[in-house]
Amino acid sequence: MSHNLDARLSSYSPAVLSVFRVVFGLLFTGHGSSLLFGWPMGPAAEFGTWPDFFGGVIEFVTGLLVTSGLFTRLAAFIASGAMAFTYFTMHQPDGLLPLTNNGELSVLYCFAFFLLVFTGGGAYALDAVRGRR
Repeated sequence: MSHNLDARLSSYSPAVLSVFRVVFGLLFTGHGSSLLFGWPMGPAAEFGTWPDFFGGVIEFVTGLLVTSGLFTRLAAFIASGAMAFTYFTMHQPDGLLPLTNNGELSVLYCFAFFLLVFTGGGAYALDAVRGRR
């Protein structure tokens, strides 16, 4: 019984991975959009400020790339590193555990992007189209 369920669910993995990638990328793009444009929640970071403005650029661009599935592995690698940097510079000094230093979201983004480095964007990604040429 469980073998049949495993086989059935496994057949949907590429499509579900694509859905995860799109939703996850859109959420991350929203963080970058907030920092760059003050939308959907502001205020926007001042142009050229470190780390807010440049973090917003990284979040917005890598979020769009992950959402579209274009250069997914590279974008996910950069985003994962950015979230690790954010955790260790902004959250970890306030305490060891992510639950106590408000860094849980940074850790979740870091490791989910790290997973996408190895899985790629799924069946419905622009990377899949590029690979067919």
